[in-house]
Amino acid sequence: MSFTTFDAHTALIVIDLQKGIAALPREELARPAIANAVRLIDAFRRRKQPVVLVNVVGGAPGRTDRKPSGDRPADWAELLPELGSAPDDIRITKKTWGAFTGTGLDERLGDLGVTGVVVCGIATSKGVESTARFAHELGYNVALPVDAMTDSDPEAHRRSVELTFPSIAETGTTDELIGLIK
Repeated sequence: MSFTTFDAHTALIVIDLQKGIAALPREELARPAIANAVRLIDAFRRRKQPVVLVNVVGGAPGRTDRKPSGDRPADWAELLPELGSAPDDIRITKKTWGAFTGTGLDERLGDLGVTGVVVCGIATSKGVESTARFAHELGYNVALPVDAMTDSDPEAHRRSVELTFPSIAETGTTDELIGLIK
């Protein structure tokens, strides 16, 4: 579990670090993951690499056993203020778990010549995994800093990291990735 290289044309995709989603995992799990995501955002912006900030406002239209619960607060979909904002950031609003379906993200990254993506955020087993799987299927080299993601279900996080991620990506830590970026 470590990164081997950093593509010269790599984008950072930050999944659902928004007020409503970030409040779901226990604070002791969310706080370090968010802090590491912010470190990655800063490193990518310094290197003038694309930063994609993704939020979710709905759900896929298919039937499921799990129904949405209640009304969401007005600021539920707002990105966390600590992510900051830069003029070159790509903003994506999605209605599914993954950031590629129906958003035009693949086309935007293709226009920039992106060959690799780093995916982080919340939730590991849903938005992060779905985005990483789709990126892998599209041919991107995928890197997953596992300390820059978390899940409201620690067992689901563990299963994604240990069972799924090794088949679709390289995994490692934020420090390892930042070391490669420099």
